[in-house]
Amino acid sequence: MLNHNLTTKQTPPTGLPVHKLYIYKAVNITHEYYLAMTFDRRRSSPIILISDSGGVDIETSNRLHQLWFQLDTGITPEIDSYIQAELGFSDSEMGTIHQLLCDMVRLFREKDATLLELNPLVKTTQGFVCIDAKFEFDNSARFRQEALFGCEEGDGEKEVKEAEKLGLSYVKLDGNIGNIVNGAGLAMATNDLITLVGGRCANFLDVGGGATREGLVRAFKILWGDERVKGVLINIYGGECGSQSFYWRDAETFVGIVRCDMIAESIIAAAKDIGGFKMPVVVRLQGTNSDKGLKLVS
Repeated sequence: MLNHNLTTKQTPPTGLPVHKLYIYKAVNITHEYYLAMTFDRRRSSPIILISDSGGVDIETSNRLHQLWFQLDTGITPEIDSYIQAELGFSDSEMGTIHQLLCDMVRLFREKDATLLELNPLVKTTQGFVCIDAKFEFDNSARFRQEALFGCEEGDGEKEVKEAEKLGLSYVKLDGNIGNIVNGAGLAMATNDLITLVGGRCANFLDVGGGATREGLVRAFKILWGDERVKGVLINIYGGECGSQSFYWRDAETFVGIVRCDMIAESIIAAAKDIGGFKMPVVVRLQGTNSDKGLKLVS
């Protein structure tokens, strides 16, 4: 596997290069469990997900228990009682599970986690062992968790990493039409329209509402560096607030959003920096300063 590409349902179509292998000693497993902690956004509450069908069996299991809790109260006796009754743990086993859950709550709270997934958590003759785990943390908490995010390695999609550093959202797809927009909803709608007329997007790159001119220039360079891209559609909606670029957050507060003329200036600057575009570029600007922006790029 080393120095070869691994292709799965969770990788890009071309796969990802394998630079490291994680090898663990064999374990005599008597039972596999699934245990996770994440957020239930519908209830605005953290939630425990636990099942006695762990490993790959969790994908088809209908025995997934859901237990909502609060970070200030943590793991209550009621939660312990329910888990022990449903999964059949002995008193000593439940003591271990309780401590594990308490540690997960502490990690969830202190490290701004959005997902802690232990799968499989296995029972052996020597006790419980976590064979594999997946942790995710709130990207907005980078300023609080510098040490944690500093552990990130450089593996993965180069374009995604570069976009993250710029505060942009980049998703790589398998087509050949570059898609630059502002807003995830507009990105999905634009992707649907391109697909509807027989095209296929190579990506969507969401520049958001707070993008700077310098950030946009670098974002365009990310896209131009993708050899698969044969044409680019830039679809920007700058709001409708006259000559000012604001939207209302509440009755007394407004926040700036992207201006079409700034997008146009960034397109021109990007073209100059890379020696001109070597592919067709279609620009649609609507909203704040759109007339000015269209004149700049025409």
